[in-house]
Amino acid sequence: MPAPVPGTPSLLRAINDRAALEALLARGPLTRPQISDLTGISKPTASQLLARLEEAGLVVRDGVREGLPGRTAELYRIDGAAAHVAGADVTPTRIRVSVADLTGAVVGEHTLPTPARTGVDVVARMSEALDGAAAAAGLARTALHRAVIGIQGAIDPATGRLGYAAHIPGWHIPDLAGTLAGGLGVRVAIENDVNLAALAERAGGQAAGTRDFVLLWVADGVGMAVVLDGALHRGATGGAGEIGYAPAVGAPLMRDVRRTHTGGVHSLTGGAAVLKLMREHGFRGRDAATALGRAAAEVGAGRAGTRTAADAGARAERALTELATRLGATLATVVAVLDPALVVLTGDVLRAGGEPLRARVEQHLHSLTIPRPKVRLSSLEGNPVLAGALQQALQETRDEVFSTTVPDTPRS
Repeated sequence: MPAPVPGTPSLLRAINDRAALEALLARGPLTRPQISDLTGISKPTASQLLARLEEAGLVVRDGVREGLPGRTAELYRIDGAAAHVAGADVTPTRIRVSVADLTGAVVGEHTLPTPARTGVDVVARMSEALDGAAAAAGLARTALHRAVIGIQGAIDPATGRLGYAAHIPGWHIPDLAGTLAGGLGVRVAIENDVNLAALAERAGGQAAGTRDFVLLWVADGVGMAVVLDGALHRGATGGAGEIGYAPAVGAPLMRDVRRTHTGGVHSLTGGAAVLKLMREHGFRGRDAATALGRAAAEVGAGRAGTRTAADAGARAERALTELATRLGATLATVVAVLDPALVVLTGDVLRAGGEPLRARVEQHLHSLTIPRPKVRLSSLEGNPVLAGALQQALQETRDEVFSTTVPDTPRS
């Protein structure tokens, strides 16, 4: 049994510093007495701590709080300029980048159109995208502590190569993350886009406080993120959650499914399949989300009393029931294996189905499984991939920056 680590003064100071910084992140500007109360340290210790954090460049004074009994109290806040990170969302047609400061505030954004073509220099492409976002934040690219890139694929940890992404040319090179980091001069991590959406959902969405959940994403393609015991499960080759390639009841059995948007589940629930299903029931649109949104809006329309409304309502009911049956059967296999506490539905298509689709998916899923997890529609606004990329980048950067406030003291 290893000997316990002694509570050295430097270790205790580091623990107190981290507690104060976390309190400032969570609660905003605070006074010295408030920091003392929240962290459980004495007021003199809080004063020493704040002086140390000021010297380290991690906190700044933010005016005074008036109107309270006693002396006017100075406010302190995290200095967002102490570190900056970038998150990127890569698709076949564009790269969207956001830059955030240490507090999580987005301070710069840029979108780079990327027409599909062969012979793509991914380092040059990412350099241009990061430069644009960094410039919008008043920074140089090299001022970024790290960048997390979300992409429609998965990195095999054994080879460093991107898989499940034949539709994104130029990104299939050895040691993709290392090559980008070396060329950009910024530390780089690459993560599956749906996994990043799950991180965003856990940080501030329907999955907050849930340690075991799955997130089903349907847009043009179908993807899933799996979170077990509070951590992303990526699998041995990074392909955990690539459910679109799985066989599905009611779909022809497909073999050698290597091309993008192939596989039984995709053939029944991907964007093209949903658009076809909606059109079969008389709901048209330029894409699956538009057509499904029109069908969802007609659910219950029969109560309006006119024959036309009743017909539209009946067609919508049939369309949504068929889609919910397909989705429920897909999720039933996952629930039987993983037994998650929650299923989150997201992506342009599922969000367009709204509450009418969510309720029917939950009903069909619960009719097929013994575990009955809650089924919820994502409540996140904006781009969840970018939000998740920034969340991951900030967590890693804060862990690093917050641990450097107290220098190691050599032992005699």
